Amino acid sequence: MNLTVRDVKEFIEQEDVTFIRLAFCDVFGKQKNVSIMNTELDRAFETGIAIDASAVKGFGSEEKSDLFLFPDASTLAVLPWRPSQGSVVRMYCDIRYPDGTPFELDGRNILKNAVEYAKSKNLEIAFGAEHEFYLFNTDDEGYPTKKPHDKAGYMDIAPEDRGVNVRREICLTLSEMGIFPESSHHEEGPGQHEIDFKYSDALSAADNSVTFKSVVSTIAEQYGLWADFSPKPLPYESGNGLHINISVKSADGKDYLDSFMAGVMNRVREITAFLNPSEESYKRLGVKKAPKYITWSKENRSQLIRIPAGSGEYRRMELRSPDPLANPYIAYALLIYAGIEGIENNMKAPAPTDLNLYSTDTEQLADTPTLPQSLTEANAAARDSEFVSRILPQRVIDTYTL
Repeated sequence: MNLTVRDVKEFIEQEDVTFIRLAFCDVFGKQKNVSIMNTELDRAFETGIAIDASAVKGFGSEEKSDLFLFPDASTLAVLPWRPSQGSVVRMYCDIRYPDGTPFELDGRNILKNAVEYAKSKNLEIAFGAEHEFYLFNTDDEGYPTKKPHDKAGYMDIAPEDRGVNVRREICLTLSEMGIFPESSHHEEGPGQHEIDFKYSDALSAADNSVTFKSVVSTIAEQYGLWADFSPKPLPYESGNGLHINISVKSADGKDYLDSFMAGVMNRVREITAFLNPSEESYKRLGVKKAPKYITWSKENRSQLIRIPAGSGEYRRMELRSPDPLANPYIAYALLIYAGIEGIENNMKAPAPTDLNLYSTDTEQLADTPTLPQSLTEANAAARDSEFVSRILPQRVIDTYTL
């Protein structure tokens, strides 16, 4: 939505909105918020709402802890699960220091800078995400168990698929918030599901990803379930991926996707710590359709990158290594810079690896480069990366890797 501050104020008044949630993310992409009354909206837009940065993981220490939230009017959304009378809305916020300068650990601002950099190169980079998650039963106190909600498999239907109504409610709720899923289905794991989104601009796609997790968790709780986005919730079942589809549009009409892909492949080891930020992430990689090798191919789901069938606006690359614990703002920013580096340097991707990498003899792949095999290895690659240090503030790097 291209709403202005005036639009938001009129909406608040006309729709009987009582509470406004000012949302932001910590360095790791976990959503936070503070609620204000409608009477405080003018102050929020004009001078910001103060928060204690020292209480947010990775944001800072007590001696310099004042930060301010400034709502982005264009992100206004009603929370459909809240009461219609005295309703609640949410806006994502920019985070600033008391003097008005942007807070360098604000992932949303990092992504905004990446988008502006792409524009300066006459490029538009669009993102569409495929989100996977598990639904687990809860105990008598509402805490999650490790018992999946069903035992269905890939694209099974009801009654084997017990999550069909949950997915339906998630999709309808997202639609009410102006976010439109493209498709949804049961995934391979018991109690595992996937909901996919059509491409959009990078900032909207990242905002939508954060909103998605919030909606899924809220609707799951309403059904007495727990939504789990961790990379490997069950040790012998499929892990949760965050497959990222990327398309590149250029003002000169040229197709730069191949060079963009080459740039991503060139830097992927260095940025994996931000795409797969937990120890558990590395239990997922290399098994059950999650990649291990830095390879690509057309339509091949055993690769790091596949080029799905499609042409024109549907021509894209699908990066299959990230998982849902990635901060989408930081992940998308790094991918934009890596891809543009590939375009600027006219990089060429290696030849496609047209093999099923899960059944190919390991000796045949001995010389094929791999993703980091542990968080320790990924962190070391990020710390040693001149590319990462150029893109991210040192405090972000230290928060992830030390």
